[in-house]
Amino acid sequence: MIIQTGMRTDIPAFYSEWFINRISEGFVYTRNPYYPNQVTKYSLSPDVVDIIGFCTKNPSPMLDRMEALSPYGQYWFVTITPYGKEIEPNVPPKEKVIDDFIRLSKIVGADSVGWRYDPIFLTETYTIEQHIRDFEKMAKRLQGYTHSCVISFIDLYEKTKRNFPQIRATSQSDRITLGKALIEIAGKYDMTIRPCCEGDELAAYGADCGGCLTQSILEQAIHGRLDIPKSKIKSQRSQCNCILGRDIGRYNTCGHLCKYCYANADNGLVLENMKQHDPKSPFLIGHSMPDDVVHAAQQESWADNQLTLFC
Repeated sequence: MIIQTGMRTDIPAFYSEWFINRISEGFVYTRNPYYPNQVTKYSLSPDVVDIIGFCTKNPSPMLDRMEALSPYGQYWFVTITPYGKEIEPNVPPKEKVIDDFIRLSKIVGADSVGWRYDPIFLTETYTIEQHIRDFEKMAKRLQGYTHSCVISFIDLYEKTKRNFPQIRATSQSDRITLGKALIEIAGKYDMTIRPCCEGDELAAYGADCGGCLTQSILEQAIHGRLDIPKSKIKSQRSQCNCILGRDIGRYNTCGHLCKYCYANADNGLVLENMKQHDPKSPFLIGHSMPDDVVHAAQQESWADNQLTLFC
């Protein structure tokens, strides 16, 4: 099975000590985001966890702890965008993140790390031309350290509109113009563009619109086969064909405080939650509560042990 860490928060950036403690103790407690007293206990044993998925804007705090992750397959998304501190106030400088991306790739391999250049939006500062220039600079640095670049255009979630009221949707014409340019640049640097939840409008120009975390991508990352139950091979979001796994993160806990974030409702709530973080707790935020109802997740390995070579 897959344990996912990155759809609700950025664990490598802010909670790496906690995560390594969870690996050491072999389990984690995760609250249901809609019914907080319903708690799921996930085993983190390599006997049942085949792959751990990460999505981060700052892998640096985890890089000196990677030995603890060596029993697991891994897939990392590292987000690197052109935006400044007015948009991403707590994201490290881009050059630093690129350097850390390269270091990470050298540890886990280029098949196990993908670049996310998203969300894409247009303003007077971040024009189509500026995106093209910045994207090419980044792609040139990342050549050979990944073969995949995921893009998406900004979705106007209610949280996003509230925290970033001046943002506007990107027109289809601009999506195609910019998408075509990014596809061409990515090809120069041996990368495939994979649009995330964008339908297939860029497929005609060379994008792979089949998903950014599919079975084949995961198998390539671990250089092995996965026997995934058919019930798990399904779209988990509209227009998404990815196999996302079970997420152990929590909303309203990401300290990057990006204006476009869909996972943070309110910066004040985020900061209050982060104050309740205890690296020694089995919960990401806080501890057990009297009304908690804990159940153990049903977990099984998807590794195909009959095959030992991956071609």
